[in-house]
Amino acid sequence: MLRILFFALAAVALPARADISLRDDSGAEIHLKEPARRIISLSPHITEILFAAGAGDHLVGVVEYSDYPPAAKALARIGTYTNLDLETIVALKPDLVIGWLTGNSLSEVEPLKRLGIALFWSEPDRIEDVANTLEQFGKLAGTSGIAEAAATTYRARLADLRQRFSSRPQVRTFYQIWDDPPMTVGASQIIGSAIGLCGGVNIFGNLTPMAPVVSVEAVLAADPEVIVASGMDETRPAWLDVWRRWPQLTAVVRDNLFFIPPDLIQRNTPRLLDGAEQLCRDLQMARERRPAG
Repeated sequence: MLRILFFALAAVALPARADISLRDDSGAEIHLKEPARRIISLSPHITEILFAAGAGDHLVGVVEYSDYPPAAKALARIGTYTNLDLETIVALKPDLVIGWLTGNSLSEVEPLKRLGIALFWSEPDRIEDVANTLEQFGKLAGTSGIAEAAATTYRARLADLRQRFSSRPQVRTFYQIWDDPPMTVGASQIIGSAIGLCGGVNIFGNLTPMAPVVSVEAVLAADPEVIVASGMDETRPAWLDVWRRWPQLTAVVRDNLFFIPPDLIQRNTPRLLDGAEQLCRDLQMARERRPAG
């Protein structure tokens, strides 16, 4: 009897093994013996999702421009997502590095694996994928309760926007990332998903590159009903109004030149729905500005 009681108490006192096996967005399987406690993020949007998933306290290093939430600004910097400081990363003794599959250089990141550091590749490239990424990060960091709640909230809000806007009359939309040269979003870019969510049609949605360069002539020929710009910061870019040089453009005739702060729509994070909701309102305004009859 005492022997049985001893083993019963031991089972309660000793923590259960928390082996984690998870397939990343490259298709590779990652194995952790326990939830990660020293995480390094290799992209600003990964940093933001980790905080939203309840794993902010486990972050020890982030790349430059990891500025949201404000707590991220206090974390150690390990270079930029295109130019990593591997020595600093190793010195921070991470037990997990989360990389951006299409943003980080494979040649820079792969050496970390050879040092025995667990590497998880992330690529939420559809608007629906943000919720999945929240859940992935929650499992990796042992914060699934917070992450799953955040994912549920995200999915509910996404479903609400889709129900309200996606079936409304279509709006031909030109989304402009930059002006010199003019850059837009192609078929695989998450912003294209947001345009579709709002009942818009990306006039360059047939292009394969994620951020294709287009000509002014191509925009004029497509004659979008709406032009949406992002730019570099919270300030409406002056080049958005350059389109007024072509008064024949439908977007200009109806004053449908809109600005959305890039952090709200160009980062694949829960705040993407803030940007998407603003975009949906802009496209609805364009519908209301259509001539009667």
